[in-house]
Amino acid sequence: MHENTVQRGVKPMAKLTEEQKQQRAAKRALRSALEAEADDRRRRERDEQWEREGTRLSWAEYVAGEPCRGCGLPMTDELGSWPPLLKLSEAEKLEYEEANQRFRERHADCRDARWTVSGSRVTHCCFCCPPPPMGPKQVEKLARLFASWPSREERKKDLDRWDLTLRCDHVVPYIQHRENTRVSARVVDCPECGERRGVVSSEQVGPAYRDDGTIRERVAADRERLARELAAAEAKLTRQQKSAAATQRRIAEFQEELGSES
Repeated sequence: MHENTVQRGVKPMAKLTEEQKQQRAAKRALRSALEAEADDRRRRERDEQWEREGTRLSWAEYVAGEPCRGCGLPMTDELGSWPPLLKLSEAEKLEYEEANQRFRERHADCRDARWTVSGSRVTHCCFCCPPPPMGPKQVEKLARLFASWPSREERKKDLDRWDLTLRCDHVVPYIQHRENTRVSARVVDCPECGERRGVVSSEQVGPAYRDDGTIRERVAADRERLARELAAAEAKLTRQQKSAAATQRRIAEFQEELGSES
């Protein structure tokens, strides 16, 4: 009885109006943009520090066995990669957990992922530790990959323009490949502010370039989009009118048949 009485005394929460939902969504987007700005600023300051202090290893230093200049640990211990977790022995599980605990203690405030070198069990922090340098074979492979790409003029055909609304309320263009269905960039340069600003919202405009390879401006893109929508609407209306006319003809024929039978 007491439980039922308590439940009956609870007032149901009022449903949010559409306007309230939109306001909450806008606040979440703004908060996310501010957080992205802070994280971007933090990373840029770290990169500048790495540049000043020469934190990144050269290929020669890496091959010579120089330790990571971010955390001081070896870049690789050459003990082999960890087996899958389900195949670890009891001793290996204990060693794995201890290594994880030490990592968490060293990088409690980094808020980032981890990386390891293939064939090694040493874990490095994606925020504190610069990644290992690329070797000659990797550089050669990338060069072959870049050489196989279509020309810049050909690639333009597959690029779309998006308009990004930034935390400062300025709207800036952003160009990316058409396969991307959303903008993954969280922070971009704002030409009007002269600062990096968080992205609050994005809107796909359409193809970024004209057939002659020149940038398609927003007004022209909007005009083309509206023209396509108008043409589609007119075609739909024409189909509906034809369907209605056919229906009217069938009704007239049916009425004519009924009249002849009577």
